[in-house]
Amino acid sequence: MPPIAQPEIEEEIRRFLFESFPLGDDPAGLANGDSLVEAGLIDSTGVLELVGHLESTYGIAVADDELIPENLDTIGYIVGFVHRKLTGAAAGNGSAL
Repeated sequence: MPPIAQPEIEEEIRRFLFESFPLGDDPAGLANGDSLVEAGLIDSTGVLELVGHLESTYGIAVADDELIPENLDTIGYIVGFVHRKLTGAAAGNGSAL
């Protein structure tokens, strides 16, 4: 099976975020670089919900040391993280969200 393209990952993640969290009316209105946590759009419980969704949707495992802002705090980071996980190149170090 060919890897999922990043635009498809982004579209699916935007759909999940907008269906699961109060982010407004327009999924395209949130910029890829906007911090989801700093803007108060999701909290630590929301991050865990997001991780559960990523694991079940994409068949990936998210390790505790991968629960960092550089992987999960923006749509752009999430898309890149999922893409790296799917291609087998993900690595995470840093402070927890």
